[in-house]
Amino acid sequence: MPTPSISHRQYDQSPLIGFSAMMLSVVLFSMMDATVKWLGGTYPTQQIMFFRCLIALIPLLVIIRMRGGVSILRTAQVRMHLLRSLLGITAMGLAFYAFSLMRLADAISILHMTPIFITAMSIFILREKVGLHRWSAVICGFAGMLLVVKPGQGMIDNGSLYMLLAAFLISCTTIIIRHLSIRDDPVCITFYFTLTGVLISTIGLVSLGWRIPSLFDLLLLIAIGLLGGIAQYMMTLSYRHAEIGMVAPLKYLTILFGGGFGYLLWSEIPDLQSLIGIAIIASAGLYTMHRELIHARKKTI
Repeated sequence: MPTPSISHRQYDQSPLIGFSAMMLSVVLFSMMDATVKWLGGTYPTQQIMFFRCLIALIPLLVIIRMRGGVSILRTAQVRMHLLRSLLGITAMGLAFYAFSLMRLADAISILHMTPIFITAMSIFILREKVGLHRWSAVICGFAGMLLVVKPGQGMIDNGSLYMLLAAFLISCTTIIIRHLSIRDDPVCITFYFTLTGVLISTIGLVSLGWRIPSLFDLLLLIAIGLLGGIAQYMMTLSYRHAEIGMVAPLKYLTILFGGGFGYLLWSEIPDLQSLIGIAIIASAGLYTMHRELIHARKKTI
């Protein structure tokens, strides 16, 4: 799930709307992930990606029209948009494939390594000064990740390596989005990402083939695009109406919902080691988010 830049800004204050929108976003994203896993064993990843991106374009085009037309898509950062889109689409493909191989709760928990990866990159790549608190969160997060991933030769077969790479790439795209959003509208950023996804997945369909879906599965493929598009909009709406510190932690409920769907649909029950790892990842991610908010507020003083 994309993470917006954490900054001190003006809000259209309505905490109830912000809370409700984020909760709806969490539920819809969890439903999308479960649907991707359901179809992943039957249909190729590129076909699921195609419907995810193509159908999501529909509400995006409506929003673009409501916001004044194509002028909102003008940008001077073409190369950065291309890099963000390619990394994001690669992450989507890796995550969608991994969903078909992993327990849903385990897969979603690894995706929530994103804030920890971002902090780690800020230390080693961006050369930011990071205090003991965030260092501790990074170390704990990686320890929890090792418990869930269970390093070894089985990482490829069970999909954990693919999901781990997806989480890392999402972290990279989040940093790029922070740069892009200084000058470009979020709708512009999302549009180019989604359009790139349609083009790349179309190439994948032509070169790797696809499977003709049944009517029911076609509806599920369409639902993936609608669920993802609406969930993304609800998340954006949430951040517009409430402070990030209040609603962002709710995203970790996707682990709980994902575990619920996994149990109901596939009788999945994470083992004790995974449960401990999931708890550590969630705690470290929440603490990292808390420290980043404190760090961002200090910069504005």
